[in-house]
Amino acid sequence: MKQVRNRGTVVVLAGLGINLALGILYAWSIFKLSIKESIIAGDGTFTWDIAALNDPYSVCCLVFAFAMIFAGRIQDRLSPRITAIIGGILTGSGLMVISQSTSLTAWILGFGVLTGLGIGFGYASATPPAIKWFPSSKTGLIAGIVVAGFGLASVYIAPLATVMISKFGLNQTMMIFGISFFFVVSFFALFLVNPPENFKPSDFKLSEDLSKNKQTISVDQLDDITPTEMLKELSFYKLWFMYFVAAGAGLMIIGGVAGLAKNSMGDMAWVVVALMACGNAAGRVVAGIVSDKIGRMLTMRIMMVFQAVVISSLAFVGNSDAMLLVVIATLIGFNYGTNLSLFPSVTKDYYGLANFGVNYGFIFTAWGVGGFVLPRISQMIVAQTGTPTTAYIMASIFLCVGALITFFVKCPNEYEEEVVSPLATTA
Repeated sequence: MKQVRNRGTVVVLAGLGINLALGILYAWSIFKLSIKESIIAGDGTFTWDIAALNDPYSVCCLVFAFAMIFAGRIQDRLSPRITAIIGGILTGSGLMVISQSTSLTAWILGFGVLTGLGIGFGYASATPPAIKWFPSSKTGLIAGIVVAGFGLASVYIAPLATVMISKFGLNQTMMIFGISFFFVVSFFALFLVNPPENFKPSDFKLSEDLSKNKQTISVDQLDDITPTEMLKELSFYKLWFMYFVAAGAGLMIIGGVAGLAKNSMGDMAWVVVALMACGNAAGRVVAGIVSDKIGRMLTMRIMMVFQAVVISSLAFVGNSDAMLLVVIATLIGFNYGTNLSLFPSVTKDYYGLANFGVNYGFIFTAWGVGGFVLPRISQMIVAQTGTPTTAYIMASIFLCVGALITFFVKCPNEYEEEVVSPLATTA
């Protein structure tokens, strides 16, 4: 038994390590700031349209999300190790491609497509094998720990990238990151392994989310839910929309926070990015633990409402309110991070483990579409109006709608339902 726990711990730490590299996505605002400064200076290095500044980032989010479907299938059917190594190769290749060019097309293809594919394959390989080693009562916690690495990555990448860009330039920095992350991801991939066939943790039981709502389900049936069956369930589309608004709103802020902070903090803008990353990572772990206790839907509802309030407050933060911006950015990071442990956990709760990789891949497309649509709209609003206030209000309204939907999400495997309280039930 001790050997099993140790093996599971190694898999969790390997997944954490992979995500610490792949989280370079959340450092985009640092790269974007450097590109924007070049455009404004008119030095001829970057000649992009200001409205297109977020395009490589938005495409990366979109490709990352849809890659999860195919990567999840490979992970489920072949090996998380193989899937992760493919991710390392693609991520490194994408970053090396953009190191050789300053054109928007090259950055969309390199960062957006290749790196997006790499992040999708690497990310898809990390969480599924980790949660399979542990009982359902710990699903939220384990998922939170593994994905925390992705959110935490900017803590070291943001200051490191700032220093490297000032010393080597943006393109050379991308080359260094590309080579480094290829080796890092490939190394940790060697430790990813699924449990033996028919393996069940000693205290295997139904998730807290289901038990809190007095739902009686067959474990066998949970394992039997295929992607085709899931796509026929109304619960899937409700979860998809909720993920779309929750992720899109957070990514909209994350993709531009360095530029926002630049006005009040100058060259120390990376501090806001790093603190947002800390909040992002903390949110993933805390939400995992809390949702194991009080249920997924209630946790999602609270976090979406909180995120709406915090994002709308940005409309009232002046350019000189550095400390207030730090607090708000940290809270936004925290609230956004909760989604990355809550949605994989509820996917496992509702649709089982047998097809978890590909099932979560389909749900994760909402993250990509949200990350593509809302940051793009936000950048267009800023380009036209000079202020993101309208984008903040729009995102807050979407979040409130998502919170409302949580009252109407029901597990597709439910046989019997008993209302516990108006807050704890998912009607």
